[in-house]
Amino acid sequence: MGQTTYTPKPLDLSKVQLPDELNELVELMAKNVHEVWAKSRIEQGWTYGPVRDDAKRNNPCLVPYEELPEIEKDYDRNTALETLKLIMSVGFEIRRK
Repeated sequence: MGQTTYTPKPLDLSKVQLPDELNELVELMAKNVHEVWAKSRIEQGWTYGPVRDDAKRNNPCLVPYEELPEIEKDYDRNTALETLKLIMSVGFEIRRK
């Protein structure tokens, strides 16, 4: 199979502003994103290790969300934030009951 060039083209959501009251939701979603990822990794046989080692299936991020370095939390927050922006940009409303 020949090499292909993939250029990601996410929607431009830079102008979508989330209401401040959704900041709590962003953090809850970020934590859940991490929990889902960690559960999947553990089910695949990965364990905690201080250094990532794909051959040994060790990953230093297999810790509770609260113990992650901020750079890792930011990755999960960005996933949550961009998901919420997409939802709003296509016309859905998000509100607390």
